[in-house]
Amino acid sequence: MKIGFDAKRAFFNRTGLGNYSRSIIAGLSEHFPLHEYHLYTPKPDRSIPFHKAGNIFIKGPDRFPFKQLPSYWRTHGIPGQIKRDGIDLFHGLSNEIPFGIEKTGIPSAVTICDIIFIHHPHLYPFIDRQVYTMKLANAVRNASRIITISKQTKEDIIKHCKIAEDKIRVVYLGCDALFWNPVGESKKTEIISKYNIPDEFILNVGTIERRKNILSVVKAMRQRKITIPLIIIGRATPYCDEIKDYIEENQMKNIFILNNVPLEDLPAFYQKAKLFVYPSIFEGFGIPILEALVSKTPVLTTCGGCFEEAGGPTSMYIDPENVDDIGEKLKSLLDDNALCEKMRKNGLAYAERFKICNIAAATMKVYEEMV
Repeated sequence: MKIGFDAKRAFFNRTGLGNYSRSIIAGLSEHFPLHEYHLYTPKPDRSIPFHKAGNIFIKGPDRFPFKQLPSYWRTHGIPGQIKRDGIDLFHGLSNEIPFGIEKTGIPSAVTICDIIFIHHPHLYPFIDRQVYTMKLANAVRNASRIITISKQTKEDIIKHCKIAEDKIRVVYLGCDALFWNPVGESKKTEIISKYNIPDEFILNVGTIERRKNILSVVKAMRQRKITIPLIIIGRATPYCDEIKDYIEENQMKNIFILNNVPLEDLPAFYQKAKLFVYPSIFEGFGIPILEALVSKTPVLTTCGGCFEEAGGPTSMYIDPENVDDIGEKLKSLLDDNALCEKMRKNGLAYAERFKICNIAAATMKVYEEMV
């Protein structure tokens, strides 16, 4: 079978959707090696480095005027090209499929990670919301199958898009294989020195934006007089300035903010951390939760929805908008080594279900329904 992918995010996005795209492509190519995987990307000569096996083929625009208009090619030119390439099935990995693909006769799947722009419209510019709404409507209407990354997102799609449940399949995310490998003590020491950070710390990873809500943790640490350092890793947005202002106003010396940390350094941070805290208001799944679990790091995250799907029964859960609750539970974990050890062991056992071999098999099962 020749399987095509909208692979733009795999080539250009270093965070959630990019990590998901690279992970699923790698998993499928490794565990189902007899198929061909064709990655369609607007600019094939530019890419985040990732392993591309011999059964992976990279495709860009093949005709005028799409070579001059690669973004337009991605939304409108791919259908004609995948038909010429003899693709048997197409998968849109990042919430959209090309317009007109339904006219080719080629079955298509689309992964919908979340519909945050509907739940929290104030976080997105008006024009972006209009574009996302149009692309979502096209995808859920015309895709042969919809893959969601959590039961929560499945329920959201049914509710907001009026889509029949039997068209939707839940396939959870896996995290990069890098996180499953133990990091040696020398590498951990190297990371401590490289970033000039304390030897013991609480960790948070994710884009530093309002929805991720990490300022509530900073406030909770101040109120509870928690002195163990907090390391925040992620791409900065204007919300990051609010955090820095609060830190400065309250003369907090135990908060460290790091930007542009490469993927290959993250496992050492996770495995070195005493706790991982993730107080996000809304997610489609929350891959950093999984990255922490496979790193044998206790997780404190938001109660309800996809967070409990990702974190499992042995993570600890908070009301993300209740600073007192965050502080109380942070303190309780820091003071209870026996509980943390239990969370490390049971969290890793729970995370086994998210290994990439299982994710790839579940994805291939969806494909086999379609052809």
